[in-house]
Amino acid sequence: MAFKMSVQKYSGKISEVEIGTGEKAIKIGGESILPFYSFDGETGNTQKVGIEISDVYPEGWTDSFKEMYKDVCNCPVKWAKHVEENTGADFICLKLESADPNGLDKTPEDCAEVAKQVVEAVSLPVVIAGCGNHEKDGKLFEKVAQAVDGSNCLFLSATEDNYKAVGAAATMAYSHKVSAESSVDINLAKQLNVLLGQLGVKSENVVMNVGSSAVGYGYEYVASTMDRIRLAAFGQNDKSLQMPIITPVSFETWNVKESIASVEDEPAWGCIEKRGISMEISTAVSSLVGGSNAVILRHPESIETVKELVSALA
Repeated sequence: MAFKMSVQKYSGKISEVEIGTGEKAIKIGGESILPFYSFDGETGNTQKVGIEISDVYPEGWTDSFKEMYKDVCNCPVKWAKHVEENTGADFICLKLESADPNGLDKTPEDCAEVAKQVVEAVSLPVVIAGCGNHEKDGKLFEKVAQAVDGSNCLFLSATEDNYKAVGAAATMAYSHKVSAESSVDINLAKQLNVLLGQLGVKSENVVMNVGSSAVGYGYEYVASTMDRIRLAAFGQNDKSLQMPIITPVSFETWNVKESIASVEDEPAWGCIEKRGISMEISTAVSSLVGGSNAVILRHPESIETVKELVSALA
């Protein structure tokens, strides 16, 4: 008797979202099956890998990055051009750390000018992340969205505290895309998507950031949340959860002890750079197989490895 492959069919499908313009614009989402399950159906667009840069000198980053980018990291425009030309990243994530009220506290107008220069200097799509202060980010994204109008950027992220300001500015006034950020909970993710929809933001302009953590740091909660979101989107055809997922892996993995403890403090752990890369790759791969459509990384070696894996499994 001939072998017949059992196929799992779902009624739901993830929406497709385009970021950027021109030849290097990317599309994420569009799948109707679980990640990399090509034997079950349509896989949609290949998962994308981005690289993080900052608008200020990366003082808090490990020394290997400061050495790697020593000629460019004082200027975000030069830095963006460098990573575009020297890494295989599919997009660039510009983090506007200078806006932090507890740091340099630069004005939204100043940050908007920097973002505009970066976007105009590169052809890769740009994801724009704020400083992490929800109140300041709401004001920040309004000015930045206006400054980069026409570039189809993705703004990372709208939260429950500022989704009205971010959603209205990014997607309704200036036709960008917005990421809805929740804290590793399917109900919170769904709620924020619904709120953005009620505001008038179209679902095809929304990407989810459902939260993350480094592997070994409660990552099982992230894994189970992604599983529940994707199974609800596919199996229950829940349209409020049928958006692509982006995961800012580097925001988490380069802050844990394994990535920052010196060799002097932990001699048995080996090279600090290799440890950080391993944490980043492990977390990125876990996110992709769990349902993330795009990940943001920091180290070029991590990007190369993860892209090779995606290519082999796609």
